[in-house]
Amino acid sequence: MTDIIIVEDNREIATVLRDFLEQEQYTVAVADTGEKALEIFERYGCRLIILDIMLPGVDGFQVCSKIRETSNAHILIVSARGSKEDMLKGLRIGADDYIEKPYDVDLLLAKIHGIFKRKYAISELKDQEICLDLVKEAVMVEGQMVEMTSKEFALLRLLMENKGVVLKKDYLFNSIWGSDSDSELQTLTVHIKWLREKIEKDPKNPRHIITQWGKGYRYE
Repeated sequence: MTDIIIVEDNREIATVLRDFLEQEQYTVAVADTGEKALEIFERYGCRLIILDIMLPGVDGFQVCSKIRETSNAHILIVSARGSKEDMLKGLRIGADDYIEKPYDVDLLLAKIHGIFKRKYAISELKDQEICLDLVKEAVMVEGQMVEMTSKEFALLRLLMENKGVVLKKDYLFNSIWGSDSDSELQTLTVHIKWLREKIEKDPKNPRHIITQWGKGYRYE
C-alpha cells in the first residue's frame, strides 16, 4: 500500500512536495488529474491523500466523495480556494482537514507526521474479542492465540482499520497482493473464508467479516 498520494496538477508543486516526503521515507505517488488519482487509489490504496480541488476533469471534491465511499484513508485538502463555503463543503463530504495555499512546507510536513503518528503508528487494534498485535503480527481471539499467515493478518488489519466501510474486492486484492501479482482474485475469496474460520464463532453466519454482494466486504 502506498503511504501518500499527491493529487496536484501543478507539476512544480507536486515534484517539490514529493521530494520532501520521500526524504522523510514515505512512499509517494503523484496524480495530476482526478481520474488518475482514483485509478491509483483503486489499484494500490494509500494511507493519506493530499488533494487539490481545482483539477482538470474530475475535481477534488468528486475525488474526495468517491474515495470516502470505500475507505477511511485520511484526506487532506490543500487548495487555493479558501472560502468558508469551499472549506465546509470539503469537510462535509468527508475530508479530514482543509489547508489553504500557499502553505509552509515545514508546517505541512509536521501535520503529516502527526497524522501518521496518531492514526497509523499504533501497536495494536482491538475490537471486542479480537486483538491484533501490529508489532508481532499476532492475533488473539477471546484471549486465545490464533495462527495466521502474513497475508491473512494484513487482510484482517485492513478490514479492521476500515470498520463499517465496504471495501471493494479489487481494492482489497491490490492492497494485499499488489496489482502486478500473479495470483487471481479468487485468492481473496479463499483468504476471506480462512479468516472467518479463524475469528468467527459461526463461519457460515459471520458477525465480523460481512459480504456486501456485488461489491466486496466490510468489517463489523
